[in-house]
Amino acid sequence: MNQSIKFLQAIDAFHSKDIPKEVLERAKQSLLDYLAVCSAGAAFQKEKIDNYMEFAMPETGEFNTIGTGKRLSLKEAVFLNGLNAHALDFDDGTNSGIIHLGSPIFSLLLPLAERYDLKVEDVLKAAVIGYETSYTMAASIQPEHKAMGYHATGTCGVLGAAIAASYLLGFTEEERFHAFATACISASGMLKVLDDESELKPYNVAKTALLALTSIQLAKSGFKGHHDPLGGRGFIKMMTGRDEVELKPILLNGTYAIMKTYTKPYASCRYTHPSVEAAIHLRERVRVEDIERIDIKTYSLAVAGHDHTDIPGSYSAKMSIPYATAAGFIYGKAGLQEFSEERVCGKAIFDLTKKIHVEPDAELSALFPGIQAAIVNVTRRDGSILTERVDFPKGEPENPLDEMEFKSRYDDLMKYGHQTSGDEVYRLIYAKETKIRKVMELMRGGMK
Repeated sequence: MNQSIKFLQAIDAFHSKDIPKEVLERAKQSLLDYLAVCSAGAAFQKEKIDNYMEFAMPETGEFNTIGTGKRLSLKEAVFLNGLNAHALDFDDGTNSGIIHLGSPIFSLLLPLAERYDLKVEDVLKAAVIGYETSYTMAASIQPEHKAMGYHATGTCGVLGAAIAASYLLGFTEEERFHAFATACISASGMLKVLDDESELKPYNVAKTALLALTSIQLAKSGFKGHHDPLGGRGFIKMMTGRDEVELKPILLNGTYAIMKTYTKPYASCRYTHPSVEAAIHLRERVRVEDIERIDIKTYSLAVAGHDHTDIPGSYSAKMSIPYATAAGFIYGKAGLQEFSEERVCGKAIFDLTKKIHVEPDAELSALFPGIQAAIVNVTRRDGSILTERVDFPKGEPENPLDEMEFKSRYDDLMKYGHQTSGDEVYRLIYAKETKIRKVMELMRGGMK
């Protein structure tokens, strides 16, 4: 039996299990988080989305495209949902897999659920399977995968989204296999999109969701894939450079993948979060004008591509440990406004960013991925040094947002996205027998 069949059989056995109540509750939170982040992302890049609409002239249709107030064709809705869901880099993910899980999966599942008039519960169950598929594959091939320049959200994400959709729509075992095989061929995602002035990181999610849609469409049409898309010169070889990789077990360490996800309180790359939180703690003990220098030690994977102090715009700021840390010191928070184009150009934050230096630390690197920490050392003008270490910043599974904190974050994102129906959407996700179509219509009607 080849590795592809073994993996998909393990996923199918996982699917046959009853999903625990607490896992479904977390899935509801993940869906709400996605809707809010996607709405805010559409507002954040509205000018570019408007330009896209004018030039591309997307085909109108019956599918609600989150945050735009428009009904478009299925493919356009899936694509733009993905583009907006990752625009703020505020969507959920996991540290050990180094992957954003929810944005490509929900970007595909919600329009499909509209098309087939499915319920919230149907989407949640499919999403749990999709999260497990993407995460297990990512955790199996990281960190070599990242070191080769791949963005796992684009590569492993397309596998999870395709599998989630195939279960949502009741595909046969053969159809699911060929959807997976097609997704393996489709997998792509370049980490170069994080660098310098690039604004294309959200495109990795957009095309991932769209390619997953194409994968299930081809499979349903009868196109057959290779009998072992993971093996030989297939997915594993391409994504790691190795002939063989032992795949991690489903439910790694006995925990559902969706329960391993973080919910970001800071609107920047997860690699920045320990330093941001340390800065927020330290600002109570030091004035910004008294800071001579800041040295940050963190794990090696977090440094490359995230240690820059030249910040050409908001997208670059979100990827920069120095900028995000400076925001923590100056503002005491690192939310949406702190990464606006206006704030990024501010002299005070520019000056402090230039004083921040990031370097890898061998001891912290050895703790990865179990602990993804940062140590921030602040040297004051009088030569004294203040130190703060953060292992589990707020929003991690080990330090989760409480219900009030989550709702506050959700409300802020919905407000930023000009969405007036946030409370009603929140209620509907928790209500029984709610149809996704009703949720999506409510969100379109709630745009102001």
